[in-house]
Amino acid sequence: MFKSKKMLSWGIVLVVALGLLLTGCGEKEGDALQRVKDAGEISFAMSGGYPPFNYYNEKDELVGFDVDVCKEVAKRLGVEFKPVTTDWSGIIEGLRSGAYDGILGSMAVTEKRLKVVDFSVPYYYSGAQLVVKKGSGFTSPSDLEGKVIGVVTGTTFENDAEELGAGEVKLYKDDNQTLLELDNDMVDAVITDRVVGVNAVNKGTFSVELLGNPLRSEDIAVAIRKGDDSLKAEIDKILEEMHQDGTLTEFSENWLSTDITKK
Repeated sequence: MFKSKKMLSWGIVLVVALGLLLTGCGEKEGDALQRVKDAGEISFAMSGGYPPFNYYNEKDELVGFDVDVCKEVAKRLGVEFKPVTTDWSGIIEGLRSGAYDGILGSMAVTEKRLKVVDFSVPYYYSGAQLVVKKGSGFTSPSDLEGKVIGVVTGTTFENDAEELGAGEVKLYKDDNQTLLELDNDMVDAVITDRVVGVNAVNKGTFSVELLGNPLRSEDIAVAIRKGDDSLKAEIDKILEEMHQDGTLTEFSENWLSTDITKK
């Protein structure tokens, strides 16, 4: 009888201890905001090859609209900004594995992505844009049926190319490569963000032009790991403040000469 009671008592202790352990783990994992504050820094990932949003300038400095937004979010959080540049094709898996705290690199919100990560409120709005070589003779998106279209790996633009009936969709690391390939007649068209296309035309680095209106609109937001609710809530709050006080508009006009932060 004594032995049974002793075993029962130890069983209760083990159950309580396990419950406390699980509860503690859950609190630690859920308190993402405190994790960032304790670290004194927040890491945001981006491709680093997406001008004028995030790219390396002639001094090998990471600059752009996204970069300025990252710095301001970090400042309002009271921590340092730790930039991470990585291939777009694996950027979501990097976030899910804990390699960085978020993705702030012009990522569009999609139903597919929402299944594996959460998103903040949008910090700007844009659309999918066809870009072609100057003098190509193409007059409408339907002209690209059966043609070769270049897009960045892992972007939503691959689906756009398929919906246009592209004969081949070529995948590239970033839009520096897609536009270079277009300029060198290796692809018939490129699909990218409309602002990236406008920037390429205005800079004149490549002999390209926009073809028609945007294929569709996109909400651009910060991707956060599922479960990092406290961090997401604080980033939402900060972005809303930046919308209201004009900070996002200022960054947009500085980098893009237009305001893309209003829907």
